[in-house]
Amino acid sequence: MDYRDHVGGIINCNAQAEIVNGGGKIVVLGAGESGVGTAILAQQKGFKVFVSDKGEIKEEYKKVLLHHEIDWEEGSHTLSRIMDADEVVKSPGIPDTIQLIIGLKEKGVSVVSEIEFAARYTDAKFICITGSNGKTTTTLMTYHIMSNAGLNVAVAGNIGESFAKLVADNKHDYYVLELSSFQLDGMFNFKANIAMLLNITPDHLDRYDNDMQKYVESKLRILQNQTEEDVLIYNADDEVIVKELEKRKIKARMLPFSMEREVSEGAYIVNEQLSININNKQTTMSIHELAQQGKHNAYNSMASGIAGKVLEIRKEIIRDSLSDFQNVEHRLEFVAEVHGIEFVNDSKATNVNSTWYALESMQKPTIWIAGGVDKGNDYEFLSGLVKQKVVGMVCLGKDNSKLHSAFDGIVDEIWDASNANEAVRLAYRLAKKGYAVLLSPACASFDLFENYEERGNSFKKAVRSL
Repeated sequence: MDYRDHVGGIINCNAQAEIVNGGGKIVVLGAGESGVGTAILAQQKGFKVFVSDKGEIKEEYKKVLLHHEIDWEEGSHTLSRIMDADEVVKSPGIPDTIQLIIGLKEKGVSVVSEIEFAARYTDAKFICITGSNGKTTTTLMTYHIMSNAGLNVAVAGNIGESFAKLVADNKHDYYVLELSSFQLDGMFNFKANIAMLLNITPDHLDRYDNDMQKYVESKLRILQNQTEEDVLIYNADDEVIVKELEKRKIKARMLPFSMEREVSEGAYIVNEQLSININNKQTTMSIHELAQQGKHNAYNSMASGIAGKVLEIRKEIIRDSLSDFQNVEHRLEFVAEVHGIEFVNDSKATNVNSTWYALESMQKPTIWIAGGVDKGNDYEFLSGLVKQKVVGMVCLGKDNSKLHSAFDGIVDEIWDASNANEAVRLAYRLAKKGYAVLLSPACASFDLFENYEERGNSFKKAVRSL
């Protein structure tokens, strides 16, 4: 399969080869973290750079662009300047289907992602993680292992600092990159030295014509250009992944992880013992020693642990790192314990799958705070876990009718709240000593909050004011 065909990238690849050495015109679409970082790197490499954002550019990024004397516009696109580019680097938030992008490709202009562009200017090794769920945790966990081993490593991609800015400012030997399907869609010549496929479940299908296979193909782009020298770490319990890999001739060394069976090479869990076996060298630890509990985090730990072993990191460092890892803010983040009630912030869970993982990890009777902007959620997927784990519920959103329809009769007490303070107070009232209160919305935040960060911070502030 020629992955480039998926987004019409054959022209892109040819164009890239001609301009890698600089001296041409680069247009950056979108002036967020990745866009501004790309602009800085492009200017450093000798390109004439123009940044265009159809929305309003944040003041902090305007200051950076002005400091570097990079030409920019906001509020509109000057088509003549954009169409005159030798290459366009676009934000992952911009769909390939808008007329501007279609027009550029029809003209033969290379359109790539920040990752594709920046990777040309470093000889570092890439450890790349994708999946519908668990990407951020696994990325940070892998970085934690590598950092503890003393490796010269940075983390970027869908989290943290701009990858391009890191390439411009520093010289790292390794980059751990969290890659979304949107970023992968703009990657053609890039190669992951170690690729991780965590899981593939329906998400962002509106960007893929509601066609699951198109979304799957995007995720599988993480395999493109891998050779026999590279490694693919994959979830052998994920039926979609296993089925898709069987269709392909994989050149990379394949290392599975599983909770359902032992594997000769890779990682598995049997009798509550996590075992990682690479090159006949085994590392084992109890799953109860893992810092991040729950089935999904066991998968994340196995994937990260395999990467550590491939990189020949000492088993003691791998074990210690997996046992003391602290997760990212807003992802199953412990906030406080108030009168014996534990409060957990999982505001980053903006889809049903993420909330499933959160509920699955809860070990105490749980008051669940959910709601926001529904993304076409099928809550039936959660009903089994809700029956098992949830003893009370608070719906935090402007329209909670769908949540009520799904869980009235399953959860004894369901209340509605219009802000974080009210939601926390109601949850606290419903909870008893030994209970947990979990904010895991399964929805976007845009009805009541600017983003999931504001939602999570509002929750934490409300908890601390109890």
